[in-house]
Amino acid sequence: MKLSMMINYSGDFHADVQRVQELEAAGLDLVWVPEAYSFDAVSQMGYLAAKTDRIQIGSGILNVFSRTASCMAQTAAGLDYVSDGRFVLGLGASGPQVIEGFHGVPYDKPMPRIRDYIEVCRMVWRRERVDYQGAAVQVPLPEGQGTGLGKALKLINHPVRAEIPIFWASLMGLSVTATAEIAEGWLPIFFDPEKFRSVWGAELDKGLAKRDPARGPLQISAGGMVAIDESLTGDARNRILDMARPNVALYVGGMGARDKNFYNTICRKYGYEDEAAEIQDLYLSGKKDEAAAAVPAEMLENTNLVGPASYVRERIAAYREAGVTHLSVTPVGAGATETIEALRGLID
Repeated sequence: MKLSMMINYSGDFHADVQRVQELEAAGLDLVWVPEAYSFDAVSQMGYLAAKTDRIQIGSGILNVFSRTASCMAQTAAGLDYVSDGRFVLGLGASGPQVIEGFHGVPYDKPMPRIRDYIEVCRMVWRRERVDYQGAAVQVPLPEGQGTGLGKALKLINHPVRAEIPIFWASLMGLSVTATAEIAEGWLPIFFDPEKFRSVWGAELDKGLAKRDPARGPLQISAGGMVAIDESLTGDARNRILDMARPNVALYVGGMGARDKNFYNTICRKYGYEDEAAEIQDLYLSGKKDEAAAAVPAEMLENTNLVGPASYVRERIAAYREAGVTHLSVTPVGAGATETIEALRGLID
C-alpha cells in the first residue's frame, strides 16, 4: 500500500513544497495537487518535480472542460517528462458552478467527455495521429466546422511513457462504472471501507467485468485525516474527528443544487438519510455550524484514521481489504513528518 496526501489549493504553496520534501524523506509516495479555481495546478506540479526526487506527483484533479483533450495529453506528457516519469493524471468533471461560472464553458456530457479525454490522451502518448470522433470530443473538427483546414497530427516529442496512470475522480453511476472499466485508478470521496459497496458496489462490479486484464487491477486512492497517539481515545479522539465536520457539511450540505448534490446522495446511500437532509437544510439556511454538528459521528470515525497505533493499524487493514492501494491521508495533530513515519511503519 502506498501513502498519498493532498496539499491545500488555497494555502501557502512554498510552505507546502518544503513540507512535501520533508514528507518524501519520511516515506510519502504520492502528492496530489488540486486546482479548483485557485492558482493553476500545472505550474505547481512542475515546480514540485524540480524540488523532489522520488515522490509521484498527481493532479487532484484537472477538470476536462478548461483544457482541450489534446492539451491535457500534452500537459501530462510534459509533466511526466520534467518529473522523469513520476506524474499521475487525475481527471474529473468538477461542477457547473466552476465550469460555467468561472470558465464560461457549458457543463455538457461530463462522463462521455472524460471517457473521450482518456482515449485521446492515450492516443497522444502513443504518438498516434489524433483522429478521434467521440460523443463529446471531435478531433480534427468535423466537416462544416471551423475553417476546414484542420489535420490529424501526432505529438512531436517522444514521451517518457506511452502509458501515464490516469485516476478518475468519479462520484456516481455510469462514471464509476466507466472508471472501473478504463482508468488505472479511482479517486472516491468519503470512502468508508466497510460500507463503500452500499454506495458504489454495483457500479464497480459492472465496470470491472468489462475491464481489460492487461490494464491491471483498479487502484484506489482513499483515506482521510490521520492522527496516531495512545491518548486519542474517547473525547480526545472525538475532538480530532470534529475537525472534519465543516468540510463534510460543506460538501453534503452546500455543494450543487438541493435536488442535485452527489455528495448528499453518497451520505444517504451510506444510511444517513435523515442526517443528510438535516445537514442540507441547515447549510442552505446559512446555519453552517449547526450543519457541521449534524454530521454523523459514525461517518467521521469510519472515514478517518484517528486513534492509538493499534486502532489505526486495524483501520489500515480495513482499507487494504476494501482494495485501497493508495492510503490518502491528511496528517493532523502532531508533526506531519512524525505521523507519516509512524504510518509508514504500520503499513509496512
